Amino acid sequence: MNPNKMAAAPTPDAAATTVESLSHDGRGVAHVGGKAVFIEGALPGEEVRFRYLNRRRRYDNGAALEILSPGPDRVPPPCPHFGACGGCSLQHLRPEAQIRAKQQALAEQLRGIGKVQPESWLAPVTGPAWGYRRRARLGARFVPKNGGVLVGFRARRRSFIANLDACPVLEPRISGLLPQLRALVAALSCPDRIPQIEVAVGADAAALVFRHLVPLADRDLELLRAFGARHTVQIHLQGGGPESVRALWPDEAPALFYRLPEHDIKIYFRPTDFIQINDQVNRQAVAQAIALLDPGPRDTALDLFCGLGNFTLPLARRVQGVLGIEAEPGLVEGARRNAAANGVANAEFRAANLYDAVSAAPPWGDLRFDKLLLDPPRSGAIEAIKLLPSPGPERIVYISCYPVTLARDSEYLVHARGYRLAAAGVMDMFPHTSHVESMAMFVRE
Repeated sequence: MNPNKMAAAPTPDAAATTVESLSHDGRGVAHVGGKAVFIEGALPGEEVRFRYLNRRRRYDNGAALEILSPGPDRVPPPCPHFGACGGCSLQHLRPEAQIRAKQQALAEQLRGIGKVQPESWLAPVTGPAWGYRRRARLGARFVPKNGGVLVGFRARRRSFIANLDACPVLEPRISGLLPQLRALVAALSCPDRIPQIEVAVGADAAALVFRHLVPLADRDLELLRAFGARHTVQIHLQGGGPESVRALWPDEAPALFYRLPEHDIKIYFRPTDFIQINDQVNRQAVAQAIALLDPGPRDTALDLFCGLGNFTLPLARRVQGVLGIEAEPGLVEGARRNAAANGVANAEFRAANLYDAVSAAPPWGDLRFDKLLLDPPRSGAIEAIKLLPSPGPERIVYISCYPVTLARDSEYLVHARGYRLAAAGVMDMFPHTSHVESMAMFVRE
């Protein structure tokens, strides 16, 4: 059997081609008859035979059937579920080549959308390629014809669940529990009413949050408690919205936390709170962001989309005062608790919607600040930065999880507000996926 063959049903709707480049979502890009085709499982420089998944007016989508001539950066994916599971898309690409592809994607978006390019490129921020995922949302499905309960990530291109025996990118304490989790859900009285299991791992404890759509029976609770005690993992239940989460085992579950030791900071978080997925990359990102901001003891700083204070509290160690603003009140309360727990008295936190209309008064009021840190979601920060005073802060560090909106916001900062894009670079927060995290520094002229 040819080891480069990929499982797929025979189909006459197939063709052979040479792959030219990699798309921003990790698919090989080729042209057949002058029309672009995006091919899953194909890499630049490879000759492949592929089948068409669908045809559109301007481009087609396909999936590789056979790698006729492997490219120099192809490696055997270590996970047996790769290709079926939608959690990873680049395990077949050498890690160094993944970084290059992400750098290229960032450069292309900045140039094409933002019409800017950085004066210098930051060295890539990297960490462990395996076992890095400390937050995850696992799907659970009861499918009798497929053997019962399935637990894993969503399957590629489908709404089904890819049933996982292990996951090499998931934190090892949880990856090793996947078969037992399947058996646990199957033993409950309502295996078809447990749609997801949320994973959160801290420095010295791990937690599982079971979403349940119907009340659990007493025996279910006993099984869940016993599972937690046997595997030393916190068990939480979620019967409704996020506010309904409660600890089951232990009854008084200690707060999860992670450390930022370079800044003498501990960030406490609830199992459903947003935290950065990759601990080691996050630590480096915090250090790099503060170095780029170059804060001084007389500076004041503003941290927008501050969450639990991941950047705010380390920054507070270096400045006269810092204001963090976040939309979710629960995260704001958590940030205040973290400030108190770390003895940080010069950080203030406010809850405000940073996507209000640009005509609204800025949530920071009349505060004048020397340094600004932005860490928005995928939708970017354009509404907030349009509210910046004139002149704006001396330096802005922008942490982005989506190069498209970073590029859009960069165009405004550079061409409308007169900032220089002094530096930019990628952070490999999600190895083996096409997600591109990046950091950019803007300096006021």
